[in-house]
Amino acid sequence: MLAPAQAFLQIADDPALDFLNTVARNESGLYEYLETDSDVIAWLQAMEFLDAKEQPSFRKGALLNAARSLRDTIRKLVIQKKDGKRLDVAALNSFLDHARYHVNLVRRAHGQLDVVHNYDRASPEQLLAPVAQAAAELLATGDFELVRKCESEDCILWFYDRTKAHRRRWCSMAMCGNRHKVANFRARQKYAAGE
Repeated sequence: MLAPAQAFLQIADDPALDFLNTVARNESGLYEYLETDSDVIAWLQAMEFLDAKEQPSFRKGALLNAARSLRDTIRKLVIQKKDGKRLDVAALNSFLDHARYHVNLVRRAHGQLDVVHNYDRASPEQLLAPVAQAAAELLATGDFELVRKCESEDCILWFYDRTKAHRRRWCSMAMCGNRHKVANFRARQKYAAGE
């Protein structure tokens, strides 16, 4: 099992894209972060869609299957939007149809007021409704000139470029950006040595 908050990639600057990034590529191939229902719950907790003390329980595998289905739906829609194609929103709307929530105004400890959406959690689809809503908001209001796939040929991760200059190229400088720098350095060293 994963060590919840530390193990998940939170590099996309958008929760829907971070959800896509629960499948990544490493040296040995594709790595699946969501292997069990517990992994999905841990991801929801790490992203603060679910309180750490909440441990919803459903039929074994139901939450995992729903999460992977939602992830596939979001990936398809992000790619369609990025390619300028007409979006087939029926599958995402199916998830959104399950969303039931009420809104409260909550006073935080420091006196700040927050609007909080409290979602029903009677089914896997309801538990995943905040993720589906984040995806819907990204698709409807996101600037897709700034939604990008990492430039590394081997990487499948996505991110929302919120940098000031909007020149982000890598999922993470610590991962793909560093590999690119090392490869360029080695190529320059090899060229300088006349090889």
